[in-house]
Amino acid sequence: MSSPEAFTELPSVAPQLRALRRRASLTLEAAAAAAGLSAAHLSRLETGQRQPSLPMLLALARVYGTTVSELLGETVVDRDSVVRAADMEPTAAGGWTYFQAGASGRGMQALRVRVPHGSQGDIVRVHPGEEWLYVLRGRLRLRLGDTAHGLGPGDSAHFDSLTPHRIAAQDPDGVELLFVHTLLQSPTAALCLGPTPGETP
Repeated sequence: MSSPEAFTELPSVAPQLRALRRRASLTLEAAAAAAGLSAAHLSRLETGQRQPSLPMLLALARVYGTTVSELLGETVVDRDSVVRAADMEPTAAGGWTYFQAGASGRGMQALRVRVPHGSQGDIVRVHPGEEWLYVLRGRLRLRLGDTAHGLGPGDSAHFDSLTPHRIAAQDPDGVELLFVHTLLQSPTAALCLGPTPGETP
């Protein structure tokens, strides 16, 4: 599998974040507050100085009334369309690489995700909805609450997203997985709780 550096040239999500905020007629301050971010941090995301993590994308998608796929700039004309492998354009965000694996505009979003080793492994995620993931390649370290799980190719996990969770690649070459999550509309913003003191992913 390619190294994380191989994905540094992928398109930035910054222009899409700015365009969707303006489409929602929200000021930078209002959008940031609704997503649980500072205005300065959202500004850096919109100018490409920072890349958003998945929890940030989930929070902003709820605020803008859209999907993570649209935030990533992926569009599918036909809601019931088949997505061909050749049409899956990679998008980088927060150190991960995403490929849209399903139609946009649905209550359930499917993505193929590449997680480099050492990327976001210390971020604890909490947000409304459900998640299902399936390991395609590599080994995944999944922590759900106080329990850690090692997953290999062919293994899957299905859990409530309100359970604090962390995802990290165990192998130096990273891990590739299928990732499905529900987009439940909720006033609760996604939370990045940060690393837990004394723990390793």
